[in-house]
Amino acid sequence: MTLFDHFVFNMFQYYKPRYKAKANSISIVYITFLQASLLLLFGILLSLFLEQMNVDTMSSTKAWTLFIIAIIVLYFKNWMAYSGKKRRVLNAKSTNKKAQKYSVWVLWSLPFGCITLSLLLLQNL
Repeated sequence: MTLFDHFVFNMFQYYKPRYKAKANSISIVYITFLQASLLLLFGILLSLFLEQMNVDTMSSTKAWTLFIIAIIVLYFKNWMAYSGKKRRVLNAKSTNKKAQKYSVWVLWSLPFGCITLSLLLLQNL
């Protein structure tokens, strides 16, 4: 199981007692948000690097459009991966082992930290 799988199941197990029907949707939105913020951070770092190398690759508008399309693809990939039989199999694997528990506050601070760092780096562009 990947680190993202562990994050999804920690979120799922945290929200399952309170929001029985919505726990899976919350965990899918969370993992998409985390992956999108990491993609944003990576894209801005790559943009800063290419700017320092004086390489002109694509316009800002095209980059943002590509980023939005990537978020949509990430959501549907996560929806397919964590909604069906694979989620039940991974959930069974995670309950058999002593998986490391992460604090929900730490898990929610990861994407917001990535976005904050991305906004700080975006000011340099």
